[in-house]
Amino acid sequence: MSAPSTPDPAPLDGAPSGVRRGPLVVGEWVRLVDAKGRKHNLRLETGKQFFTNRGSLDHDAMIGRAEGFTLTSSLGADYLVFRPLLSEFVVSMPRGAAVVYPKDAAQIVAMADIFPGARVVEAGVGSGALTCSLLRAVGAEGTVSSFERREDFAEIATKNVTQFFGGRPAGWRLTVGDLVEALPGTETPGTVDRVILDMLAPWECIDAVAEALGAGGIICCYVATTTQLARVVETLRAHGEFTEPQPWETLVREWHVEGLAVRPSHKMNGHTGFLVTARRMAPGERAPVKKRRPAPGAYGTDYDGPRPAGLPPQAAADPEETAAAP
Repeated sequence: MSAPSTPDPAPLDGAPSGVRRGPLVVGEWVRLVDAKGRKHNLRLETGKQFFTNRGSLDHDAMIGRAEGFTLTSSLGADYLVFRPLLSEFVVSMPRGAAVVYPKDAAQIVAMADIFPGARVVEAGVGSGALTCSLLRAVGAEGTVSSFERREDFAEIATKNVTQFFGGRPAGWRLTVGDLVEALPGTETPGTVDRVILDMLAPWECIDAVAEALGAGGIICCYVATTTQLARVVETLRAHGEFTEPQPWETLVREWHVEGLAVRPSHKMNGHTGFLVTARRMAPGERAPVKKRRPAPGAYGTDYDGPRPAGLPPQAAADPEETAAAP
């Protein structure tokens, strides 16, 4: 049975953004960056010191100042002091599960068309990284309903989300439980605008998602492996009431620029996960059958996954395999 998570801080009024202006105050988090690019996050407290291998820094020397200054440690090392951006916060926050990295969160917000006022369902919540991006995107009039099977992950996500926004966003509801079991009792069928699935087996949720999504709504799945990618794409195809699934991944490469030395960086953000999006047809309507001929052997006799309607094993089998079949 699904159940709400443990009590959380009081909800915030208005649209959550996580952005703060003005002088730094006690209780805020700041991000320190040294000359070599090493980063430290700390929560400001009166009378406290932060110690590094390059000396100590007084919290009181930061409190009351506008962000964007350089602070020198007791051993003469300089540190930049800024409030952390959302993209910086999520890669350094405490984790229970692996986080959705900023490059993928940005793709989800853009390609799943998360808009102000949207009703979004998310499962699972993990450590709350994507939740922060979704809450910011839906704004004051939107809602994000998050589902997480594990109580410990839900508690970590709650702490991370409330830390970033400075309280619990009013438009956020977190349910501890299985999406398939809990979704019908929390969302009226046909009223959800977007569903984001970040879980081990999203294909198990397709029927429940189809029931919750309104016509034209979007499902977006985030998976780590090619076998997961194939299964979720074929399940969406076989369902029949979603448009042709669109799978892709995003790779981000930085560049080194210094005078005449302009070259790709030696490090890059490579594969983190695959994304798949599809749109919900109106109830009872079926998407046109894909016209392109499947690759030889794609749906042969050895394939035992979900199969598009009306496509028997021999229809796309390899010619030699078909000739050898009894």
